[in-house]
Amino acid sequence: MKVLFDIVSNTCSKQVTNAYSTSFSLAAKMLAPGIRQDIYNIYGFVRFADEIVDSFHEYDKAVLFDRFEKDLDLALTEKISLNPILNSFQHTAHKYNIDGKLIASFMKSMRLDLSKSEYLTEEEYKDYIYGSADVVGLMCLKVFVKGNTEKYEELKSSAMSLGSAFQKVNFLRDLKEDFEGLSRTYFPNTNLNALDEISKKQIIDDIEEDFRKGYQGILNLPTEAKFGVFIAYRYYRKLLKKLANTPALEIKNSRIRVPNYQKFGILTRSYVKYQLKLVR
Repeated sequence: MKVLFDIVSNTCSKQVTNAYSTSFSLAAKMLAPGIRQDIYNIYGFVRFADEIVDSFHEYDKAVLFDRFEKDLDLALTEKISLNPILNSFQHTAHKYNIDGKLIASFMKSMRLDLSKSEYLTEEEYKDYIYGSADVVGLMCLKVFVKGNTEKYEELKSSAMSLGSAFQKVNFLRDLKEDFEGLSRTYFPNTNLNALDEISKKQIIDDIEEDFRKGYQGILNLPTEAKFGVFIAYRYYRKLLKKLANTPALEIKNSRIRVPNYQKFGILTRSYVKYQLKLVR
């Protein structure tokens, strides 16, 4: 029976989430059990695609990515894959009728990381972020609203803004690793060799606006999803605050983190606010 294989596949996606991201796995644990596994399944899929283009330097990344994309297409068509991560993802994609265009846009942005190292215009930048982050927010939103089309359309814009905010914070946090390790720069019209406080502030102001729009959507999420997404929001706002308070030169030369003890502090304070109905 395939049921046992599906259980194994789901377990793999959960383990990938826990292994690769303390903050995301913490937020996912705050989601209702009925939707938690599907978020693990989405995360496992996007993490594996991202790992191919970012981490496997000793292998032919293009070949690996082509193979992964072919296996993804087969998984979505045949509703099964011997790759447990893709098997669990296809199940969630079919369960919530996730639009194939969202998946294709994500893969398009990931493929760009194989060859494109610089984004010179706002249009290029926004297109990349749409595919690498906004659509992931929309996939998760499909799960959060349990496929309710009307609710999905209502929250679509704010989900994209939140996805953009998370991704831009990651870009700023990973500036050194992306620029020196992968020879990539995502922020347009910004000379990372001479990143100054003015440029940094412009980036942070843009992210703050995305957070403002995204927060409005959090307030209107179903109860099953609201607290978990709020935790992720609070974590990324904390990270952005740390980046804002860090000199531009230090951001360029080191990776800023939120220690685990602070993450659990965020969880505790967020829970109090949520219980007191201060998240409204």
